[in-house]
Amino acid sequence: MNPEGVADKEVIDWLLSEDNPSVRFWALQDLKDKTRTDPQVVSAQRAIMQSPCVKTILGAQKAEGYWGKKESMYLPKYTATTHTLLILAELGADSTPAIRRAFEFMFSFQRNSGHFGVTPPKTEKGKASTVTDGCCFDGNILYYLIHFGYLDDAHTKKLIDFLVGDHSSKDYGWRCRSYPINIAGVFPVNCYMGAVKVLKALSTIPMNKRSKDVHKIIEEETESILTNRVYKYLRGPKGERKDKEGWKRFGFPLFYQSDALEVLDVLTSLGVHDARMKDAIDLVEQARRPDGRCLLKNTYNSKMLCNIETKGQPSKWVTLRAMRVLKRWYEAGT
Repeated sequence: MNPEGVADKEVIDWLLSEDNPSVRFWALQDLKDKTRTDPQVVSAQRAIMQSPCVKTILGAQKAEGYWGKKESMYLPKYTATTHTLLILAELGADSTPAIRRAFEFMFSFQRNSGHFGVTPPKTEKGKASTVTDGCCFDGNILYYLIHFGYLDDAHTKKLIDFLVGDHSSKDYGWRCRSYPINIAGVFPVNCYMGAVKVLKALSTIPMNKRSKDVHKIIEEETESILTNRVYKYLRGPKGERKDKEGWKRFGFPLFYQSDALEVLDVLTSLGVHDARMKDAIDLVEQARRPDGRCLLKNTYNSKMLCNIETKGQPSKWVTLRAMRVLKRWYEAGT
């Protein structure tokens, strides 16, 4: 497919329609090259705050600033504070007093080292704990901290410092007590899926604000992904590489999960164009129907505070990601 085929006008018009202001917000920036301060982008973000899904989410927030349980920012899954803030960020929500109140609540879960725990520390010993609940957890938190304007906040700086210090240049990634379930069944030593979440967050730091250490981690994690050809990180019984089949079915949102499309979204946003991405790019091409739209293959509907699209039907979210990945890929290759 050539760049002209990627930039199909009918598909872009569909993504830019006002019935989904969140998709419109991102499409204006990623497909039409509008800046965040462009009047159309600003108008779309205002509409996001009045959209049914965002209003439902904000309406479920407790007065103290949290969602779900006060004693956990992670439970119940997909409706608790951290999941909710992630969804709001991915929907393109703007920072509001209610959202800032949620951050004041979640900052009480941060340890002295900078990482976050799913439950708040109750003692000084708890605050000093270095036991992490997974790099996917910290990576997603960093992503929405940056989205909502907290990049220069002391809490964010501590989190970035922790992720830098906890990173393994030798084995790539970050250790996780839940990974792997079967060490003989994977190639990466550390959590591969969680590393994607951290890389996604680091990729949103403006270039002029990335430290030398952050630049180094981005380079190393990019090489790790390319070595595994995006989604071929499983090890077969004879030591052969196997596809991660679930990563070939695209969905939105993904929470702590990932897929090949999300990984490509991160890589292409960083300007990466490497032959080792080609198999994954082919998956994206194959996911596009003749009309240029992609179907929603994975969903967390009925588990979140609001449903997002319909499984098995054309998805603006999956199509948006596919379009911007292919746009960047072909533009970088010309």
